[in-house]
Amino acid sequence: MNGTLSTPSAVNVRTVSVRRPRWRSYVVLSRISNLPTVWTNVLAGMCLSSAGFTADTYAQVAVATSLFYVGGMFLNDAFDAPFDRRFRPDRPIPSEELSRAEVFIAGGTLLGAGELLLAPHAASLVLGAALAAAIVLYDYRHKGSSVAPLVMGTCRGLVYCIAAASVAGLNSAAAIGAIIVASYVVALTVVAKMAGPNARWLVPGLIAGISLVDAALIGAMSSSTALAVAATGGFGLTLFLQRYVRGD
Repeated sequence: MNGTLSTPSAVNVRTVSVRRPRWRSYVVLSRISNLPTVWTNVLAGMCLSSAGFTADTYAQVAVATSLFYVGGMFLNDAFDAPFDRRFRPDRPIPSEELSRAEVFIAGGTLLGAGELLLAPHAASLVLGAALAAAIVLYDYRHKGSSVAPLVMGTCRGLVYCIAAASVAGLNSAAAIGAIIVASYVVALTVVAKMAGPNARWLVPGLIAGISLVDAALIGAMSSSTALAVAATGGFGLTLFLQRYVRGD
């Protein structure tokens, strides 16, 4: 579920000449440009469930999973602070715009808030706890871990499962969709790690492509053609937002 994919292969020290305001530092940490792909994950998981799309529940789950995502991004930078001091000194923590402790607290609080929003649905609550655990595991151990791509893919697959469980029990169509999107994210993560800092447009494009996978699954495995078309909008919106907030 997280957006930090590339790992620098050499020291790249850059002096930050202009100190960002605190709100901008939090925006940089959040990588909010990738949130449309989370929203289309929720849309697809719900459409593939036996109950189908429900607007009120969609809004609730979309907000909850957005909180999980942003919380995970905060924790990612908090755990990576020692590495970033050497290789990415322009990040908000090593540049001392935000303290590591406050970012840890903010990230943990957002994960807890996301979990609370799932409380009305017992199955979603359990799956939300699994998602939170997977996010923390990825953030804590992803550097140099051979299983990190699998954990990241699992995070995205769990979003499908949470969405489906929020409107009905987890059915085979939603489970298949979760496996497909998880597989795509695993492949994306591997490609990003191999490309490293030379990825340029490739990684942002692949991240935005998550929404196209969602749209294809909605179109192929449900009768919601209009929602499949709507999901494709996540691709363009993600690319647009990445012009202002980096998502990798």
